[in-house]
Amino acid sequence: MRKRKKPPLYQSFGYAFEGLFFCIAKERNMKIHCVAAILVTLAGTLFQISVTEWCICLLLFGLILALELVNTAVEAVVDLVTEERKPLAKIAKDAAAGGVLIAAIMAALIGGIIFIPKLAVFLKI
Repeated sequence: MRKRKKPPLYQSFGYAFEGLFFCIAKERNMKIHCVAAILVTLAGTLFQISVTEWCICLLLFGLILALELVNTAVEAVVDLVTEERKPLAKIAKDAAAGGVLIAAIMAALIGGIIFIPKLAVFLKI
């Protein structure tokens, strides 16, 4: 059996960016996560968060956006395989969405730990 030739590296990056831009353009939750990342970036700039706090925020941005991409891929594959309602298809979709939800909740909690004290000082509470 012959091995299929892999596309050139630049083409692989092109495919990855196509997937990313598709999700940003078409997926509501991806848009919500991108807006949240922008707002956190603005807050981080305003409150002058530390390098470590920036690293934590960037890591969480990457985690949530990557999980949202994987969730979209799982949903697309399940829809490709079957159009009828099947319990296993529901489990796959729900579990993928649950993974994003857990990461988003944890990111919000960590964001609170980082930003609430800074907001309190800013508001002189």
